[in-house]
Amino acid sequence: MSRSQRSVARLAAIQALYQMEVSGVGVEAVIREFSDHRFDRTLEGDAEGEGATLAAADEAFFADLVRGVVGHQREIDATVAGRLAANWRLERLDATVRAILRSGVFELSHRPDVPVEVAINEYVELTKSFFDGPEAGFVNGTLDAVARDVRG
Repeated sequence: MSRSQRSVARLAAIQALYQMEVSGVGVEAVIREFSDHRFDRTLEGDAEGEGATLAAADEAFFADLVRGVVGHQREIDATVAGRLAANWRLERLDATVRAILRSGVFELSHRPDVPVEVAINEYVELTKSFFDGPEAGFVNGTLDAVARDVRG
């Protein structure tokens, strides 16, 4: 089964958000870079041997995610921080996990057209593609709690 255009856009958004955080590049520059140079590359295959091409990404959805996370980052970070254990700070999370959570929280909070179950499942599956440990469970629990708060 191939990844949907929105699934690939979510993956690209996580990569872009990570890149912005570690390199300090701005939102419009990273969107332009992905549009000009990355949306024509095939990604490494998954466990079933399937690759996804970023050319299949929904570029408008990608740009909305990246701009939305950046535009609402203070609110999103406060939401995520409120779900962390007392001795944890947002900065202590892996940068990839932060990017995943930020994008997921943005979708849950600002994209009512995306069903809760779809958003949570997409970000849990993306987490599994980056990590083999407990991170997917952490992302699932965090996004589920956020969804209950923002969507009821």
